[in-house]
Amino acid sequence: MASTAFCLAKLVFTVFRVLLKQYYRIPKGLHRNFSNAHASHGQFQKSHSLAQRSDLSDHTLIFNVEGALLKSSSTFPYFMLVAFEAGSIIRAFFLFILYPFLCLLSQEVSLKITVMVCFFGIKKESFRVGTAVLPKFFLEDVGAEGFEVLRKGGRKVGVSDLPRVMVESFLKDYLEIDFVVGRELKVCCGYYVGLMEEKTSIEDHSEEIFDQDEKMCCDLIGVSSSNKSEIYLVNEEDKSKWHLFARDRYPKPLIFHDGRLAFRPTLLNMLAMFMWFPVGSILSITRVIVAISLPYNASIPILSFTGVQLKLSKPNYFHSSISKPKPINKHKGLLYVCNHRTLLDPVFLSFGLKKPFAAVTYSLSRMSELLSPIRTVRLTRDRDQDAKMIDSLLNQGDLVVCPEGTTCREPYLLRFSPLFSELSDEIVPVGMDTRVSMFHGTTAGGLKFLDPFFFLMNPCPAYIVRFLDMVHGASRCRSGGATSSFEVANYVQRELGKALGFECTKLTRRDKYLILAGNEGIASGTGNR
Repeated sequence: MASTAFCLAKLVFTVFRVLLKQYYRIPKGLHRNFSNAHASHGQFQKSHSLAQRSDLSDHTLIFNVEGALLKSSSTFPYFMLVAFEAGSIIRAFFLFILYPFLCLLSQEVSLKITVMVCFFGIKKESFRVGTAVLPKFFLEDVGAEGFEVLRKGGRKVGVSDLPRVMVESFLKDYLEIDFVVGRELKVCCGYYVGLMEEKTSIEDHSEEIFDQDEKMCCDLIGVSSSNKSEIYLVNEEDKSKWHLFARDRYPKPLIFHDGRLAFRPTLLNMLAMFMWFPVGSILSITRVIVAISLPYNASIPILSFTGVQLKLSKPNYFHSSISKPKPINKHKGLLYVCNHRTLLDPVFLSFGLKKPFAAVTYSLSRMSELLSPIRTVRLTRDRDQDAKMIDSLLNQGDLVVCPEGTTCREPYLLRFSPLFSELSDEIVPVGMDTRVSMFHGTTAGGLKFLDPFFFLMNPCPAYIVRFLDMVHGASRCRSGGATSSFEVANYVQRELGKALGFECTKLTRRDKYLILAGNEGIASGTGNR
């Protein structure tokens, strides 16, 4: 079935490719978004000569985002993300079906229709795609050579044909661009109506851009009303030689992002996704039923046969990197401390060890609790009550806790709450990592009870579980020594970071939800994670 779907996708894509050239008339240089009258004053030069200049810090660089910063000449993936993540799969499918007809229209007309399809009826206040989803995909499309030129400039002004709400966060928050000129969207009663305001020029924003800094030089690189302006052209041949912008060179690290799609939604990729979605939905439900209804010896082989992968390192509980003080209570169960990748972390740990145990969560949807094959217990966020609850559960057997308090997709670890280190002397750090190809199994702003289903909708979802050496916590914290619960928690975080190749941060659940959802992530009954 997969091979048939791929052949059909390839055939349809070949037909569409004939129409692409008419739709993607991305500007060849920086002058396209400005009037010809101003361009006549400029000196046109090739872009590679701009990179050799050493005086750019004294100039204002005005650049076209799609033409001079992004490697790809296609804007379809970004509009598809808006349609899918801010709208629905039905809206995304409608945009996909409409796409070949848009290719036959002029660029301006097709842009207006695309904006109408993607934004009509979307509530302005709840639109978070521009800050929570799009920056990741934009950053992965940035040309390293193009950004290196911009980084040398003084004031940087980005001009885009796209709606401003789509590009502003990406440019300002992650690339440190000073000002963004883009199309504004019309709003009625708090909802986008799918219409754009008329195009604006640099002259319309000149006071906002240049009057804020009296020391700014009047010489501009790009285009302006100044007679001293210079225009550097970036052609498609130059862009094809650009390298992708490496993650470790981002001016600001991308730690949090939202959205369900785990792939770049190009035309071919979306065709494959739409063809897989019905099959994946049935497969996901089947996997859930198998996991909750069959014993480990039966469910594990069946899940493996359907494509679910679990890679488990050999546990090593007998060697510790920390000296071994005498345990406070040898009758307590083991406390497994995991970093948090998806809601299924404790479930895959249970399947890996082939034994059931309890897992404590800060919040969980009712549906997820009902479908969980292991016992889940909610914490109250009251430190004293939670301590008593965890201690009681440890007296009953082994327990799993994720001290980050929320999930993180990227290779980073959030700050660990130190409570766990005070309640057990037998702490087993467990490094969790996941591999997905189509859908993310987490969300900050969507329906969270669907998280396990989306994870299991991937053709071959994978979990990598790494056991680390046992750490002694409670006895060290209560013995009156210099070791505090914070030091133990930080130690466990660092060791997990080393094992997984993740970077440790001091960010918290609150930071994540403020960035992705505009709230603090605490809402009764929602099951935020």
